[in-house]
Amino acid sequence: MNRQEINELVKKMNVDTATGDVDARVQQVVVRLVSDLFQAIEDLDLSATEVWKGLEYFTDAGKANELGLLAAGLGLEHYLDLRADEADAKAGVLGGTPRTIEGPLYVAGAPESVGFARMDDGTETDKIPTLFIEGTVTDTDGNIIEGAKVEIWHANSLGNYSFFDKSQSDFNLRRTIISDQDGHYTAQTTLPVGYGCPPEGTTQFVLDKLGRHGNRPSHVHYFVSAPGYRKLTTQFNIEGDQYLWDDFAFATRDGLVATAIDITDEAEIARRGLNKAFKHITFNIQLVKEQVQAPSTEVDRRRASA
Repeated sequence: MNRQEINELVKKMNVDTATGDVDARVQQVVVRLVSDLFQAIEDLDLSATEVWKGLEYFTDAGKANELGLLAAGLGLEHYLDLRADEADAKAGVLGGTPRTIEGPLYVAGAPESVGFARMDDGTETDKIPTLFIEGTVTDTDGNIIEGAKVEIWHANSLGNYSFFDKSQSDFNLRRTIISDQDGHYTAQTTLPVGYGCPPEGTTQFVLDKLGRHGNRPSHVHYFVSAPGYRKLTTQFNIEGDQYLWDDFAFATRDGLVATAIDITDEAEIARRGLNKAFKHITFNIQLVKEQVQAPSTEVDRRRASA
């Protein structure tokens, strides 16, 4: 079939058959995507077996809860960021800390504190260096933002995230820090490592077929929000990781690379209440003021909650 014949067929099956109330937006999206799928079947001469194997794959990926991981791995989530960047630019929204992907591993409800939080439960202090992350939340003119909500989460020394990894304590390496009167936040935690897709999982299955690895560099996720400002979804990747600019999820962006500095000064170690050297990262955050005509930065998606 040619495209006109396909469009007519899809319309006949999915538009002309309607006898009840129609959600016009859903109908528009379904008709377009089904038409594109039919065209791809024609162009690629997909067999019935290949089509059904594709459907079986998505069934398996859904059961494994890996569709969010697949969206990152195939670049869909990064592409949505690029579209959001373009929409912001057209609306005159410029500056601020760059956005990047959320990923599939956020959990709502992390413990909240003002100014400082210890994120780790202490079970890995002998395995991996202690890390202090500090920064100041300001607007794009450098004005301090007190009371900003800084949500932070990252993986443990095995590349696993609490809640999804049942061996970890509740909210391990997950905290919400409210910026203090100086706009400052400090997180005491452990140095995260990168992770790889489950080697026998559905996402890595596709990546293997594409000749691609499924590894992420060491990174830390953020949601940052404050009244009157646009919510920021971002993360920093840590300099020196072999996958820094080879992130399978395409999340590394200019302005989002952090350097972990070794702190060996005994006085500073003592001031932090430690007895050995630690790592330190500075990650300052600039929020953009909300604008009436600007596209929303809120993304309505299903997220875990504990």
